[in-house]
Amino acid sequence: MPTTRIIETPHGPGRLVSSRSPSPFATLLISHGAGAGIDTHDLAALARHLPGQGITVHRFEQPWVVAGRKVATPPRTLDDGLIAAASKIRTRTPLVIGGRSAGARSACRCARDLGASGVLALSFPLHPPGKPEKSRVAELTGAGLPTLVIQGARDPMGRPEEFPGDTNLVEVPGGDHSLRVGKTAGLDMKEATALVVEAALEWIGREIGR
Repeated sequence: MPTTRIIETPHGPGRLVSSRSPSPFATLLISHGAGAGIDTHDLAALARHLPGQGITVHRFEQPWVVAGRKVATPPRTLDDGLIAAASKIRTRTPLVIGGRSAGARSACRCARDLGASGVLALSFPLHPPGKPEKSRVAELTGAGLPTLVIQGARDPMGRPEEFPGDTNLVEVPGGDHSLRVGKTAGLDMKEATALVVEAALEWIGREIGR
């Protein structure tokens, strides 16, 4: 069963929900985006399925969500929260820092300083909707660590073909920014979510090694 801890951060209390593997070879610390907390279908699926495959999953919910606010706080505060959560994790296994959307940006900014072995970026917001000229690709590549991007084919914040050609990227067919798929996607939500889990598991297993 997952365990929950309240984590004090410079911007108020956050929430760390931990789903532990009995025999871990890696640890994933992952945070959410600006529109929802840690119970989105993709983050919940990672926490449900990865521990049985040897990966402990810690989901960190930022203070603004814990406080019940609807609007995310500035990017630097997300980094502060993620750093505070990482400081409370005790692990003897390699650490992967992850996030979805704004949380993916935060992961890229923080991972190297946290001693991570890699970055898992779900729905990386390559640019604001409709503004491809305001690219955040430097933030993605600036992580300086092995990085896997899992991106929806219809993501208005960055379709897969907009990323640099050497990006390690897995496409969710028909997926939007929330990695949800429509009726014409060729796969249903269960299959789309399974794709996310399988891609993360395969990459962590290959990148970290058992």
